[in-house]
Amino acid sequence: MAVIDKSLREELEQIGRQARAASDGLRPMTREVKDAALREVAQRLRASKTSMQAENRKDLEVGREKGLSSAMLDRLELTDARIDTMADGLEVVASLADPVGDIVSQTVRPNGLRIAQIRQPLGVVGIIYESRPNVTADAAGLCLKSGNAVILRGGSEAIHSNVAIAAIFREGATSVGVPENAIQIITTTDREAVGEMLKLDAYIDIIVPRGGKSLIERIYDGSRIPVVAHLDGVCHTYVHAAADLAMAKAICLNAKLQRPSVCNAMETMLVDASVADQFLPEIAGEFGAADCELRGCERTQALIDCTPATADDWTAEYLDKILAVKIVDGLDEAVDHINLHGSHHSDAIVTDNYTASERFLDAIDSATVYVNASTYFTDGFEFGLGAELGISTSKLHCRGPMALKELTSLKWVIRGNGQIRT
Repeated sequence: MAVIDKSLREELEQIGRQARAASDGLRPMTREVKDAALREVAQRLRASKTSMQAENRKDLEVGREKGLSSAMLDRLELTDARIDTMADGLEVVASLADPVGDIVSQTVRPNGLRIAQIRQPLGVVGIIYESRPNVTADAAGLCLKSGNAVILRGGSEAIHSNVAIAAIFREGATSVGVPENAIQIITTTDREAVGEMLKLDAYIDIIVPRGGKSLIERIYDGSRIPVVAHLDGVCHTYVHAAADLAMAKAICLNAKLQRPSVCNAMETMLVDASVADQFLPEIAGEFGAADCELRGCERTQALIDCTPATADDWTAEYLDKILAVKIVDGLDEAVDHINLHGSHHSDAIVTDNYTASERFLDAIDSATVYVNASTYFTDGFEFGLGAELGISTSKLHCRGPMALKELTSLKWVIRGNGQIRT
């Protein structure tokens, strides 16, 4: 059994206490103050590109020394465009309606009691994430707008980037009146910090993990706190018999190649047998030109040059330029394959047949389901949510992009004039 450093435990408990106190100050905060803070942070992020990228280069250099894959290094890098996107996302969040205080339902009972459900902040949100430093800004922004204090614990591979972004966010937010400890980041890279954080059930109300399967499993196994999981992105695109093949090619290339390292990238392409001989040879050439390795079933191998697929390929989240390809006999086989082998994240059908599209939408048990569009759109910003904490594949509390409303809970508010129960 590992011996836990007492000072580490005390440090985490202090962060928890500070977050709980900050959440009390955030709960009644007006929208005007929260929005002003988000806009201030956005301006500071744009103005601090040089310093942030200097810290980011430290992470990239260490990552290369450790032999991180090109996909992982891509997830780590803070380009000018990605910093601008972080800032833009905060401004979009600022422009959105504040969910806190929304009346979800209200009724008057026969005895005169007026009963309402009203949105309230969760309280303190713990975010445990890997690789992508933009999560630091996205998570802090969504938590601030929804009135939650946040404790951030990023991966060691992005420690310099995450600390730099969190410092800019904290300074910008506090300058307009946000409680000092509303945004905190755990700066130690000690792996035991995650275990200690998961024990802070007296202070943290919910844990949101973003990362690989091993991280998620560790959090599920060790958390005393409710967990909303961002699990694997084994995403599919099914090219139906009635697909516009030019559209299908554009969608599949985008879903796989636009950014292969993200969770909404296509990992398996299913092609209807009736169009496979027309569709596969041409798109295989496009994938080959982009250095994307294809792993195909036996029927696929008969049509194109590809690596034989194994059983593991149908459940693989490659996060790289690798794609599993399977020929299927109709819609039912495609649906069965996706529901059996997928991760219930994002799946798409390309078809001009309305009946087939509606059947697909009804039958696929995933958080987001598409007709004639790329799975790469599964993103809080693209859905008009400003940003996201992750794509929840859970079915309790929230499912799909987790944003402002998903960071609130419901409070029952009852108003009476002397009623008693007999």
